Amino acid sequence: MSDATGPVTRAVVALGSNLGARDELLRDAVAALDAVAGVTVVSASTPVSSVALTPEGPDETRPEYLNAVALVETSLDPIALLDALQSIESDHGRTRDVRWGDRTLDLDIVAFGDLELETERLTLPHPRAAERAFVLEPWSEIDEEARLGSLGRVTDLIAALPDRTHPVPGATRLHDGRRASSAPAVRDEGATA
Repeated sequence: MSDATGPVTRAVVALGSNLGARDELLRDAVAALDAVAGVTVVSASTPVSSVALTPEGPDETRPEYLNAVALVETSLDPIALLDALQSIESDHGRTRDVRWGDRTLDLDIVAFGDLELETERLTLPHPRAAERAFVLEPWSEIDEEARLGSLGRVTDLIAALPDRTHPVPGATRLHDGRRASSAPAVRDEGATA
C-alpha cells in the first residue's frame, strides 16, 4: 500500500506464469505488489491463457501461460519499481537460467506514466508490448481508454494483432479495484485529504 510522500505515477505491470499453481502465483504477486511501500494496486485484470513465446516464436509444446495486467500508483522511480518486481519474482521461485524460459512468475513494467526511458536494465514503454495480446487484452479489460505511449490506443493495437488470448473458465479479477485510467495521476490542488 502506498505511503507516498513524493509524486505519484500510474504504472502498468504485466504478470505471467507458466509453472506451478499459476493462478495462485499471480494472485500472490498482486498482493505482494500491493504490500510494497510506495505502491498501491488500483486494479488487476482477469487472467487469460496464452501460448508460450520463445525467441523463435510461439511454442505450443511448452506449458501455457496465465497472463494478467495490474494498474498501480507508485511514488517509486521506475528502477526501484523494477527492483521490487524482481524481488517478488525471486520470492516466488523465479530463476533466470534460460532467456524466455518457463517461469513461475514474470513481472514486467509495461508503462510508467508517459515516461520514455532506455537503460541497460529497463526500456519504457516496454518494447514488445504492442505485439502481445496477452498484455494488451487484459490491460484493455481494466482500462478501456489505455494508450501505449506514441503507439496509440490499446484497443486499436489489439485490433491489428493476428493472435488472441483465451479466456480461463471461472477466472475472476486478481484485484477488484475501481475501473481506472492508466493516464498519469493528476492531483486536485484544491482538494483536501
